[in-house]
This record gives sequence, C-alpha cells and structure tokens, in this order.
Amino acid sequence: MVEELEAFDMTIFQNNIAFAEQLDQDDPLKSFRKSFLIPANENGERAYFLGNSLGLQPVNTRAAVDKIFSHWQQEGVESFFKGDEPWLDLHQKLQHAMAPIAGAMPYEITIMNQLTVNIHLMLVSFYRPKGLRKKILMEKKAFPSDQYAVRSYLEHLGLDPDEIIIEVNAAGEDEVIADEEIIKAIYEYGEELALVFWGGLNYYSGQVFDMKSITEAAHSVGAMAGFDLAHAMGNIPLQLHGWKVDFASWCSYKYLNAGPGAVAGAFIHQDHLNVPDINRLNGWWGYDKGERFLMKNRFSPEKDASAWQLSTPSILSYACLGASLKIFADASWEAIQQKHHLMKEWMAFLLEDLKGNAVKCITPYSRGSQVSLLFKEKGKEVYDILFEKGFMVDWREPNVIRLAPVPLYNRYTEVYHFVETLQQALKTLHLQ
Repeated sequence: MVEELEAFDMTIFQNNIAFAEQLDQDDPLKSFRKSFLIPANENGERAYFLGNSLGLQPVNTRAAVDKIFSHWQQEGVESFFKGDEPWLDLHQKLQHAMAPIAGAMPYEITIMNQLTVNIHLMLVSFYRPKGLRKKILMEKKAFPSDQYAVRSYLEHLGLDPDEIIIEVNAAGEDEVIADEEIIKAIYEYGEELALVFWGGLNYYSGQVFDMKSITEAAHSVGAMAGFDLAHAMGNIPLQLHGWKVDFASWCSYKYLNAGPGAVAGAFIHQDHLNVPDINRLNGWWGYDKGERFLMKNRFSPEKDASAWQLSTPSILSYACLGASLKIFADASWEAIQQKHHLMKEWMAFLLEDLKGNAVKCITPYSRGSQVSLLFKEKGKEVYDILFEKGFMVDWREPNVIRLAPVPLYNRYTEVYHFVETLQQALKTLHLQ
C-alpha cells in the first residue's frame, strides 16, 4: 500500500466531496482513527486540527496508566524490578520506539524532563565559549521559550545575551527565512560562532528548515549544531544520526500524543557519548544502571544518552508516551509519512481555489502537517466562524490561523469541509 501511495498521481485530484470520500475509503491508515478519542459537541465529532499544539488522547492510554497503578498496588517499590514490565526497563523500550521517528540510534536518545529543561541541560554540554568563539546563532522568530532559555543561560554565565546572540530575521511578513540566509550567516560569523541553535520547524509559519545543511555549515566553521524539534518530532522525517546533529530536544505532547505536560526527549549524537571531559549536570538516574544501587558518592555515567538523566522519571508519563508510540509502530512510520505527503498535497490543491488576496498560505511546501494561513484583515473573525462550525484550529497573533491535519486521526473529508467552510466564511465577511 505504501508503494501505491508513492505512485499516486496528484494531478487527478478533484475538488468535490465524492473525491474526498474516495481518498478516505482508500486510506490504508483509516482504521487508526478509532485509536484516538475525538472531541465532540452536540453536532457530533469535531474536526480536530490541533496536533501541532496538543495531540489527541489515544484510546489505550488509560489502560496503560491503569497498568502502572495496578503494578504499584501489587508490588510497591519492587515494581521497578519485578513483573512482566519492570519499570527499570521502560526507558530502554521507549528509546527503541523513538529511534525510527528520530532517525537515531536508540542509545542516542533519552526520555526525560520537559523540553525547556532539556534545552538548558544541552546548553551546559554543547555551548562551549572559548576565546573569540562565543556567538550563538538563532532565528529571531523562534518559539519564545527558546529565547528565554538561551538568554537566561548566558546571563547565568555572566555573559551579555545581546552581545552573544545573533538573530536571523525573516525578510517579509510571512516569517519565512531562506535556508541560504541561515547558512550565509553561519559563514559570515565563522570563527566567532560557538553554537547554531535552531528550530527544526517554525511554530508560526510551519516552515521546515534544512537541518542537514545547517548542521554541515555549522561544523564546517567549527561550531556545534542543535535543534528544538517541538514541532518536528512525530511530524516530519528526521535523520538526526545521519545528519550528525550534535543535540536536539523535543516535547511529546504534540504529534506524539503523550498528553499535556508529557515527558520530553533529547538526542545526543554518539560522537559525544562516553567523552570523559564533557560538561554535564549529573544526577541519580544518569548513573550506570548496573551499579546505581551501590550508592557510591562519585558519579559513574551510563554509557548512552541516559547519562543526561537526572531524577527518577515519572513512570505514569512513560506509560502515556509508550501507549502512543505503540500506535506509531503498528501504523509504521513510513506509512504515516506517506499519508502526511498526500494529505498536504490535498490541502494545497484545495487552497489554490481560494479567490482574492484576503488569505495567503505562508507555509513553504514540506511533508509536515502544519499549514499557516496569513490574513490581511478579519482573521480572528474567520477563526471564530471556523470554531463555531466545529473546526478546532488555533489563532496566533498578529494574523495567522494554524492547522495541522494529522495522518493518524484526521480524514481527507475533514480537510475538504474545512476549506469549504473557510470559503464560506470569507464570503460572509465580504473578504472574497
């Protein structure tokens, strides 16, 4: 079926409900919608296009969490060591489940903390100012928390963020930054650059950046390359190991459907594992698992990315993430990517029929889910109409509606009805 999708002729799209229904009928992933709990109102299920903000709850999450509660009830603290799934083994299972999605070796992944906490921990290890080489290159329109983390860490070191941080800005209102501009800035600052810290996918525009080329450029001038993958992980194809990315951090509550405030993850390339003099903040759970309970007072790290763990993890959060990753494994990451591609093409095809200059899709073509629509005026009023009609999308100031049709639980007919309702809203507001 994957081969059939790859061979799909995009030119045969038809802008009508019958064609959308046929796409749903032929969808090899259609059964996975039943694996999620879909928000509903008095009119039935709503069209949930907010996987870019908070993924839906998998049906199997409650059972996975209940299993932890039962294990805890029966074994108490011995649950870490006993039973069919000892808690000490859960991290390794999550590493293996995440590896194909991240394009990483399992031992390069650690599941821990939350996103911004992990960014701080990665800065400890991978921002290494020395002599003239102190600058950090970032996107000006990065998600604000990235800015807060980097600026506060520099202040902690006694450095002036305004002197250290180089921001690359978008040229126009669509907030899109050409990859060539990023690479140009890397070469321009060259020997002054210690770190390139970038988003894999911009939260506002939906733009996917060329992480491979950015990493290569950073390394060519002697800098490290790290990425915030909050909007990329579980959404777009990644090859973190092959691209030789130094580090990355991500959350798990968006496309990975692990629940609000879910446990996050980090990637550390194998070249930085088992390096004796690497800077790292150490803690109890990063200690060599084989000797952890000998309670020695000098740190002996795990041999993989788990060395960056600090505290005992939330086993309940592990269960939530594991429940979602089982669905990814059952569906197959390759098939999910194929539907990403087809669904994005379908959305682009339908949006081409919008008349006038009231709305513009600012998301460059990519295989990701997110689409950002820029409105010249009355965008918030359009948003309100869409929400009233049962379409769960989001509004980002000053003038963008974001939506993300997700392959595991969205339908092609939902995309069709969204564009149809958008057109009606534009007419109602005299924008067409």
